[in-house]
Parts: sequence; structure tokens; C-alpha cells
Amino acid sequence: MRMDVGLFQQQTTGLYMTKELRQAISLLQYSMTELTEYIQEQALENPLIELEENFQVDLMKKEKQREDIDDRQWESGYREQEVSPLDFVSSDRYNLHDHLLYQGRFLDLNECSHEALRYFILHVNEDGYLSEPVEEMVKELKISEDEGEILLMILQNMEPTGVGARNLQECLLLQLAKRKERNHLAEMIIENYMEMLAAKRWKELSKELSVTLQEIQQVYDLIQTLQPRPGVNYTDDLPKYIQADVTVEEMEGELVVLVNDELLPRIQLNKQYQSLLHDKSSEANEYIRKKYDQVQWLLKNIKQRQVTLYQVTEAIVRHQKEFFYKGAEALRPLTLRQIADEIDVHESTVSRVTTNKYLQSPRGLFELKYFFTTALSNGNAGETSSSYAKEVIKSLIEKEDKRKPLSDQKIVDALKSQHNIELSRRAVAKYRDEMNIPSSSKRKRFE
Repeated sequence: MRMDVGLFQQQTTGLYMTKELRQAISLLQYSMTELTEYIQEQALENPLIELEENFQVDLMKKEKQREDIDDRQWESGYREQEVSPLDFVSSDRYNLHDHLLYQGRFLDLNECSHEALRYFILHVNEDGYLSEPVEEMVKELKISEDEGEILLMILQNMEPTGVGARNLQECLLLQLAKRKERNHLAEMIIENYMEMLAAKRWKELSKELSVTLQEIQQVYDLIQTLQPRPGVNYTDDLPKYIQADVTVEEMEGELVVLVNDELLPRIQLNKQYQSLLHDKSSEANEYIRKKYDQVQWLLKNIKQRQVTLYQVTEAIVRHQKEFFYKGAEALRPLTLRQIADEIDVHESTVSRVTTNKYLQSPRGLFELKYFFTTALSNGNAGETSSSYAKEVIKSLIEKEDKRKPLSDQKIVDALKSQHNIELSRRAVAKYRDEMNIPSSSKRKRFE
């Protein structure tokens, strides 16, 4: 066999990830909100793109005009007739640091103490806890430990209650101490027996403290009303709203899929720059031509995304038609591969299209991934879906006697005898964990 070393030309086929292909893949994954933001970013980079304001933008402008109404219109009753009470809710958002610093301004402290308190406040994390030991902050501020303890006490007396705590135990104790009616048993349990309470070793705890199980249950219920993260309601992050990418409506007895195109900004070409496309003598012609091609690719990819989204959703609705009339009980087993084979695309394409996409229907708002479920044995009746099994498990637990909650094995027996669903105890435990439902020992009540 002869082997030579040299340079040879060989023609082969291969997949090259072009910029346009990457863009097309990215658009498939974007939700409606993300796609809107992406289009707006492209409009900033490409002078040929002009965005026509959609209905939502018009609403925002009208809302701004309402805010600019002067006091004379108020007196004439305009606001009473035209404005919703929700318009009076402040849109200003303050984070926890701003809230604490604002309270600190009204305290009767000298300048040095104000600066030290500010230092303490800025070491409170977003959950409301001190992020650094007091001993370390005292050293950095070069003040005495007594002064540090006073500053800590001042901080912990601020709102929200429980802020400035060094751990969960201290946070709960601060909240209990500020209640109008002090519960000394609850305070003692949190201070000395918190782990036993959390582990539900209540019989052992009742003997230790010589109290009844009912009293411990009351303490547990009280603690459930406390806030383990006092800073959670103070954030300057804007709320994120879900926009449905597709809508399913019943028309003349048939389920119809509508892609919500009207929520996207409408892309138009800037006429001034568009005229330069035909002026080949212009120095900007090559640049404008390049930007024009980018616009065409963007429009093509958006259209392809909408078409694929429609095809996938229509196939899902066709398979899960009974769900929209009967609910989770009628949800059939369905996989990504089934939909991919049906509309002749790759399975990964279906996965991208259904990620972070939502469907609005008369039954409510659902993520498209919700409709893909695994098959479970349903006795002689055939197969049922894992989603329906979860709904049944949840229903059984909601109806159980909380003094004698159902064990996982009893749930297995109930599923088989009452619903012809065959599951293992391990599968029940898995589904229960996925729904954040605790075990029977932690669901038990003593009153």
C-alpha cells in the first residue's frame, strides 16, 4: 500500500454556521417579549429599519398623557370619570437600601453615626440579612463593639420587620418580638429548639417543654405567617409579564390557532435611506446594500419563526384537542419527536419553538411544554399522561385527613383502585416533589 504526503483538493459537504443561520435559530428560541426587544435592538443598529408603534406603545403614550393632567382637571372631576383607581398606584420602585437610607435620615444621630449606619445598611443583602459579621464592620469603621451593637439595634428596628438579622433564627425572633401579642412559647422554641420544630420531632419537643402537640402546631402555624426574607418586597426590578405567543379559540365548533403577530413592532424601510439603494454612485451605497440584506434576513427569519410556531402549535392542539374541552384528565401522552415527524422538522426545532412560549386558551395560559407528557399505564383503559397523574395526586392530598395524611404507598393504592393508574411508590414521591408537596409526616396536623 502506497502512502504519499502532499496537498490535495477534495470537495465535501458540511454544515457551516453562518450569522444568518445563528439568527434564525436564536429567533426560534425567543419569547414574544425577547423577540420584541431584539427587533428594537436591530432598529438601533440598522438605519434602514423604522418601527411602527404597536397598540401597546399607544397605550403607554395615553397613560403618560394621563399623568400630565393638571390639578384643574382633577377639580373638574375628569379623573373621577376617566381614570381607573389603578392609575394612582405609584410606578416608582425603590430597592431595600433606598428604603432603609430614607428611614435613617430622620434619626437623631450625629454625622459620624449617620455614616456608620449607612455603612451597615449598605451591607444588608437583597433578602434583608447582614452580609458581613458585625465584628468585621466594627473593625473597618474603627468604632467600639458597643457602638456597633447600638447601630445594629437601630438597623433592626427599621422597617421591614426582621431586616438586619444575621441569620434566619434572629430574623424570626425580631418579627415575633414586634407582635402586639407576644408568644413566649414560639420565641423559646425558635431560640432553642428550631431544628427539632423544622424536623417535626414534635412528640419529643412536647415532652421536653411539657406542652401539648396542639400548642406546638399553633406555634408552627404562627411561624408560617412570618417572612423569612424581609427584603423580598423591596426591589427596583420591573415586574415581568407573560405575553402569549399564540391563542387558541373555538370558532364554529373548531379550535383555531392564531399567532399573536400584532404584539410585535412592525418593521418598515426608511424611505430616505432606501433611495440610496438605487444610487450606485453614492459612497454609502455598499453600506446601505449590506444593511438592506440584513433587514431582508430579519424579516425572513421572523416569518419563518411564526410559520414554524403556528405549525407546531396546530399539531399540539390537534393531538390534545380533548384537553381544551375536558381539562387535564383528557391530556394525552405526547413527545417532541411525534410533533417533529408530523410537521417534518428536527426534534431540536420543536424543542426551541416550545421553550418559553405560551398559549392562551379559554382554559387559561399554558406553556407549550405543558402539553408534552409521558405515557403511563391506565389498566385496561390504555394509557394516560403523567400530567393527569400529578393532578390526581394533588387532588388526593388536598382531600386527605390532615391528622392522618396519605402515605406514598396509600396514594399508589388509591391511584390504582380509584383511577386505574399504575405507579410505583418512587414515582409518586418524584411527582410529589416536583409539585413541592411535602411528605406525609410533614403534612400531618395535630388539631
